[in-house]
Amino acid sequence: MPIVPEVPAHGGNQENDRGAARTGGPMFRDETPRPQPQQQQYGTPQHPQSYPQSYDAQPHPQSYDAQSYPQSYDAQPYPQSYDAQPHPRQPHDPQPGAYDPQPYQAARPRHHDTQQTPPAPGTAQQNPEPMPDAPQPAPAPQKRSAGRDLGAAIGVGLGLGVVIVASLFIVKAVFVGVIAVAVVVGLWELTKRLEERKGIRAPLVPLAVGGAAMVVAGYVRDAEGAWVAMALTALAVLVWRMTQSPEGYLKDVTAGVFAAFYVPFLATFVAMMLTADDGPFRVLTFLILTVVSDTGAYAVGWRFGKHKLAPRISPGKTREGLFGAVAFAMVAGALCTQFLIDDGAWWQGLVLGLAVAASATLGDLGESMIKRDLGIKDMGTLLPGHGGIMDRLDSLLPTAPVVWLLLVLFVGG
Repeated sequence: MPIVPEVPAHGGNQENDRGAARTGGPMFRDETPRPQPQQQQYGTPQHPQSYPQSYDAQPHPQSYDAQSYPQSYDAQPYPQSYDAQPHPRQPHDPQPGAYDPQPYQAARPRHHDTQQTPPAPGTAQQNPEPMPDAPQPAPAPQKRSAGRDLGAAIGVGLGLGVVIVASLFIVKAVFVGVIAVAVVVGLWELTKRLEERKGIRAPLVPLAVGGAAMVVAGYVRDAEGAWVAMALTALAVLVWRMTQSPEGYLKDVTAGVFAAFYVPFLATFVAMMLTADDGPFRVLTFLILTVVSDTGAYAVGWRFGKHKLAPRISPGKTREGLFGAVAFAMVAGALCTQFLIDDGAWWQGLVLGLAVAASATLGDLGESMIKRDLGIKDMGTLLPGHGGIMDRLDSLLPTAPVVWLLLVLFVGG
C-alpha cells in the first residue's frame, strides 16, 4: 500500500498550508474551502487509498511523498499554476478537492509521429497532408531560349537570301539598287533612334540622297567615286542643318557625318566587289562567310558558352562563341576561295575566314555599343525575328572593306 503523508484537515493552520506543497491534489487559491457535494472525491485525506486509482488500477511502485511525487509522473517540475502562491480563481477552475486531469495531459503528438490507420472498408481514402520534412521534387530544368522567334527569323532570312541571290546573278544593276534601298532604310532607322533617345536631329534628306549616290558612285567609279560622294554628302549635311536653329548644331552634324560613313560608305565596298569579272561570286563569298561566322558564334556559344567575351557591351557573346565563329568561317573561306573565286587558293580562304570572323564580331559589338548607349534592344521592327535592317547590317558593314581588300591583294581587282 502506498504511503500517504499526513495532511492537516481543512480548517487547520492556514499559514502552514500555504508554505507547503499539498500531495492530495492540485493547489487551489481559496482560503476557505467550500462544502463539497456528496460524491466520491479523489486525492483527499478522506480517501487516501483511492487517489492512485484515478491514474492506474495498480498501486504505483513509488511512494507519494512530497519530494518524490512530481518525479513519478514527470521529470520536469510542476508548472507555475501549481505553486503555493495564491492568485484569483478563474471561472473554469475546478472545485477545491476535485481532480483536474488537464495539467497532466501529455503533449499532442506531431502529425508525422502518429501512426496512420488504414481507412475502414467502404470509405474513400483521404489524401494525407504532405509531411513537413518530406523531400520536395526538384524543379524541372528550364529550356534555354534563343530570345527571338527562330521560325520567323529563318523565314525572313531565306526570303532575303532569295532576293539577293536572284538580283546578284541576273542583273548587277538590280543588286546595286538593292544595296541602295538597304542603305536608305538603315539611315532612316539610325536617325530615328538618335532623335527619339538622344534628341539628336541628324538631317535625313541629305543622308539618304548622298548615301544612295555613294553606292552608285562606288559601282561606277570604284573607290575614287566613293570618296568623292562621301565628301559631298558630309558637306550637304553641314549646309542642310544651317536652315534650322543653332542649338545642337554641332552634335547634329557630327551624328550626320558619322551616319554617312557608317552606313552608305561601308556598303559601297560591296558595290565595288561587284565590278570584278567574278564579282557576283566575290559578293556571294562575302555574304556566306559573314552568315556562317554569325551562325557558328551563335551555335557554339549557345551550346558551350560559359566565359563572357564583352559582358558590358553584349552579355550574350562568349569566348567559346568567338572560337566557333573563327572555325566555321575559316572552313567556309577555304571552300569558297577554292571553288568560287578565280585563281583563289584554300589557304587564302583560311586567312579570309579568320579576318571575317574578327571583323564581323567587332561590327556586332560596335552596334551593340550604340544600342546600349541609346537604351534599345533593336534598331527597328521591319524584319520579324531580326529587328530592323541595321540589326542585319551590323556585321556586314565593317566586313565589306576587309573582304574587298583581301580579295584584291590575293587575286587582284
